[in-house]
Amino acid sequence: RTEFALKEIMSSGGAEDDIPQAERKTVTDFCYLLDKSKQLFNGLRDLPQYGQKQWQSYFGRTFDVYTKLWKFQQQHRQVLDNRYGLKRWQIGEIASKIGQLYYHYYLRTSETSYLNEAFSFYSAIRQRSYYSQVNKEDRPELVVKKLRYYARFIVVCLLLNKMDVVKDLVKELSDEIEDYTHRFNTEDQVEWNLVLQEVAAFIEADPVMVLNDDNTIVITSNRLSEMGAPLLEQGMIVGQLALADALIIGNCNNQVKFSELTIDMFRMLQALEREPMNLASQMNKPGMQESTEKPARRENPHKYLLYKPTFSQLYTFLAASFKELPANSVLLIYLSATGVFPSGRSDSEGPYDFGGVLTNSNRDIINGDAIHKRNQSYKEMHCLHPGDLYPFTRKPLFIIVDSSNSVAYKNFTNLFGQPLVCLLSPTAYPKALQDQSQRGSLFTLFLNNPLMAFLFVSGLSSMRRGLWEKCQEYLRKINRDIAQLLTHSRSIDQSFLQFFGDEFLRLLLTRFIFCSATMRMHKIFRETRNYPESYPQLPRDETVENPHLQKHILELASILDVRNVFLENTLDDY
Repeated sequence: RTEFALKEIMSSGGAEDDIPQAERKTVTDFCYLLDKSKQLFNGLRDLPQYGQKQWQSYFGRTFDVYTKLWKFQQQHRQVLDNRYGLKRWQIGEIASKIGQLYYHYYLRTSETSYLNEAFSFYSAIRQRSYYSQVNKEDRPELVVKKLRYYARFIVVCLLLNKMDVVKDLVKELSDEIEDYTHRFNTEDQVEWNLVLQEVAAFIEADPVMVLNDDNTIVITSNRLSEMGAPLLEQGMIVGQLALADALIIGNCNNQVKFSELTIDMFRMLQALEREPMNLASQMNKPGMQESTEKPARRENPHKYLLYKPTFSQLYTFLAASFKELPANSVLLIYLSATGVFPSGRSDSEGPYDFGGVLTNSNRDIINGDAIHKRNQSYKEMHCLHPGDLYPFTRKPLFIIVDSSNSVAYKNFTNLFGQPLVCLLSPTAYPKALQDQSQRGSLFTLFLNNPLMAFLFVSGLSSMRRGLWEKCQEYLRKINRDIAQLLTHSRSIDQSFLQFFGDEFLRLLLTRFIFCSATMRMHKIFRETRNYPESYPQLPRDETVENPHLQKHILELASILDVRNVFLENTLDDY
């Protein structure tokens, strides 16, 4: 293929003999690198999606070839322009592939610094207008490359919370789609317009806006910062387990999504990551090389993001995570999914008798109930039952279920004596609370951004930056107090304390207790199903109904002037 291309190029550039040998070699080398890079890039699709080690050497080789290709076209641009006819969109394609490589490296490693690298390559394409000439060529497939580049760039910006850039990109993408459909009269117009609608809904999913004095929106980040998790006091006895792996599963029927991320998945993945640092500044810090000390900063836990998986996909990834889990480590399973309820009556109360959450059946179930009516004694097939997770409780397991049937997981049994905790969402929210489920679950919002969730249940939709920061500071104090309540409790199950040594899990546990305490004090959350639950159960009087914590919540409500939303003397109501 390369030889044929070369002959074409050389013959169109004048008599073959006129071309200096060195320039001929430059074009040959470029064609070889270009072919090799495409071959390796296409091979990435064939790598297994699970398992953390098999893919690394292949990725390394691909990176090496793309780095060489990128430098080569920079060094020999003049020759390639004259002899090969290198177009700017072709340079854009190479940069776009490198951006994709970094993004996929982030997905494989969960290291947020790679997102910054993807961002810098995607930004360069836009700043240098590599794709600007595409619209002049009469080739719809080239325009589609440009549109796809925009969609990928938007995903990276969303993950980096660069919302101002996202808004600019959406506007540009919208103009590009209009131009594309107008010129080529294509059939994929509906699909591209759907992409625009999805990203617009995604941007607007947050129920509360934080505003600067000039009314511009403040971009808040919900990744773990240095000050994020409450510090452990001297002498606190907690486990030394570390969160090493997480499965984030999204299977809600009608939730806002973009690419293959629902808003719940998006929020939870950020709750399991540290603030990104720039790779370059990390590497080149003066004195870094000489130091033999390891940096104190721990890596992010590795994650698998599964959008609408089938049961077999979910089980395969779960088994891979379980197999590769290091010693003294925790596996986290986050399930944001539609509830599946038992269809028949059962005399027993086993781990397959309460239903669970939906797994994908590879086809949309329009008439899902009909499938089960054949025989009432059969269990639901497209469903992850609590019993399905039993084999994996042989290692420390931390489960979060956000579903209308989360309580199915309350009937767990700890068979192997390993640390095991399930945090379970309310199964229903009060009717008076406007239905926000399309824009993400309230329970997950509490775990990701507790102050925003608190403002939402208090009926607030916007807030000044100064007040937001004051409340965040107060919330950090509440978190510190919750941490003390947990570690000083005399009757708490040891599983909670064994997970408490890990920063991410500590933050999730303290936010869970804050969420539960807030809902129990709220005037419109009056039914049991409106409250989160846990397995094992928390001692209420020492945690979610502790008077000291209730006093703090009322004080936070006073700062916001929403104290009337909460019950003053909650203890009398129980």
